[in-house]
Amino acid sequence: MLLEKITLLKSLVKRQVLLNAVKSYSSYGLSILTKKTIICGYPPLVMIEPTNYCNLQCPLCPSGNGTMKRPRGYMEFQLFKKIIDEIQKTTAIIIFWNQGEPFLHKDILSMFDYCSKKNIFTITSTNANYIPDPESVVRSGLKTLIISLDGATQETYNKYRINGDIDKVISNTLAVVAAKKKFNSKYPLIKWQFIVMKHNENELVLIKKLAQKIGVDSISFKTVQIYDKNDIVEFLPSNPKFRRYRIHNDNFVLKKNIANRCRRIFTQPVINWDGEMAVCCFDKDNLYKVGNLREESLISLWKSTNINRIRQLILTNRKQIPICLNCGEGVKLSIKEIS
Repeated sequence: MLLEKITLLKSLVKRQVLLNAVKSYSSYGLSILTKKTIICGYPPLVMIEPTNYCNLQCPLCPSGNGTMKRPRGYMEFQLFKKIIDEIQKTTAIIIFWNQGEPFLHKDILSMFDYCSKKNIFTITSTNANYIPDPESVVRSGLKTLIISLDGATQETYNKYRINGDIDKVISNTLAVVAAKKKFNSKYPLIKWQFIVMKHNENELVLIKKLAQKIGVDSISFKTVQIYDKNDIVEFLPSNPKFRRYRIHNDNFVLKKNIANRCRRIFTQPVINWDGEMAVCCFDKDNLYKVGNLREESLISLWKSTNINRIRQLILTNRKQIPICLNCGEGVKLSIKEIS
């Protein structure tokens, strides 16, 4: 949205992080051209996982369906501050998610506030079944609040957001909208995100009308990521234009070929709740070890041999990396053709 982009640009200029962003994206471009890993400066974006616990049981999510192999926990606030203090002069955006529900962390509002006071743009994504204090969310300085809502009725919604309550999502959304009006605040910008699946593809118009009625700032529609041939029958929409995959018999493959490039691994590190740096958010069990921020600085891990080894393989033969075969990087994930 335009307001979001303007706010981010002001943040870049005020904090003199624009040069760092230019250096980072330029080094990525040079890496693609030369097929050699070049890393300049700090990452302009950082994804931080407050927790990998979740209050729902979504069947395609390793946190919700119980298939996640790495330990569960909550990021210590002191570790969070250590990360932010290192990158505050160079990083433009903190993305508060990976696996889990961010609002389950007892210090999540303090995390937003800590970034806000350092003029860092903050984004989080939530299932909104639990928002502890909507007025405090508005006062925290959070800039963008993405709310996952994949159904216009409880029956449809609960088919994927298992143990979720659509009435709670709507009431919590309304509470944040009301708090924004109370404090005369434009933020956080409220975005509903609707993952289009077989059981809800007939409710797209209904959810658009509901979003307008409630007063959210925008609504987006996203293709579903599947993992198994059984998911084709259960979750993939009947309408091919709502899919990111081509289907042949029992097999599925991304519509777009996998290119030897990845913007995220060159610009956006992922820090899990325990301080472990992951190569990306698709490495859900942290199989590709980089290092831990409890013991090392972010910049040393960001330029380390461990992560550069993966970057180099991506530049030359990305298909060799299993987690890249079903990755959304470079793939059109949003759906615009909604009428």
